[in-house]
Amino acid sequence: MTLLNTVDLPSFAAAAEPASAARSRYWHGRRFLRKFPTLVLGACLLTLLLQAALGAPWLATHDPAVMAPALRLQAPSALHFFGTDALGRDIYSRALFGARVSLLVAASVTAVALLLGSFLGMVAGFVRALDVPVMHVMDGLMAIPGVLLAIAVTSLTRPGLSIVIIAIVVPEVPRVVRLVRSLTLQLREQVFVEAARAVGTSTLRILSRHISPNTLAPLTVQGTAIAASAVLVEAALSFLGVGVPADLPSWGIMIAEARGSISVALFAVAWPGAFLALTVLAMNLLGDGLRDRLDPRLARSL
Repeated sequence: MTLLNTVDLPSFAAAAEPASAARSRYWHGRRFLRKFPTLVLGACLLTLLLQAALGAPWLATHDPAVMAPALRLQAPSALHFFGTDALGRDIYSRALFGARVSLLVAASVTAVALLLGSFLGMVAGFVRALDVPVMHVMDGLMAIPGVLLAIAVTSLTRPGLSIVIIAIVVPEVPRVVRLVRSLTLQLREQVFVEAARAVGTSTLRILSRHISPNTLAPLTVQGTAIAASAVLVEAALSFLGVGVPADLPSWGIMIAEARGSISVALFAVAWPGAFLALTVLAMNLLGDGLRDRLDPRLARSL
């Protein structure tokens, strides 16, 4: 009886609290996974690709630029995990460094396209005098296929990573402008925007404090589509020889260099193609999951 009476009940409850919190997090995570499986799968795949790209200098087993003609078109082995290409370079190491190029292009294009497109879209949708000229320019850019427009931009100067980013940004901006303009046209008629204008709030402050925050959810979903498109366009430009310089490992360059030996070394095309497809799939899954998560109507129905 004496031992039972001296039990410290507050300390016992404090010890049980972490276990209860852990169980709560577990069930919350399990419920989130069940409701948004595409979001979780896309985020996990993209995280793995990002870790592989960032850790390429340590994960790579060979220098991606070193040639060994005596070892050309070697099948996958313990020495060369994915085999070697037509010049004897290690495909595994080149694929890892190619992920850095693709993800850097995707991130840069997405950031620039969203920033520039959202600004132009808000201006076009809120300032009536600028709506017609801005949208005429955007319609003109959208009339040209994106890949052809990117090829035209890259052909004007020497190949380079910055030129490729600019070439991909140009056809992506009009899509963002049209999205943000349509949202701004709806938002400018809302009561809170009319109240802000009635008290003399400046146009720039209205755009930054009232319009911009309400476009973040659609822009986040649009950003994943832009990133996936940027990866594909960069690979296409590199495949055609007008993308990144040939000395940089790129999945498009790897596929272009291996197409001549596809009948005898299918793996030389399959591995960079698999990385490319997996990256685009991860971004599309992430976009679908974010749409389900950020759209209130879809989120309530799940």
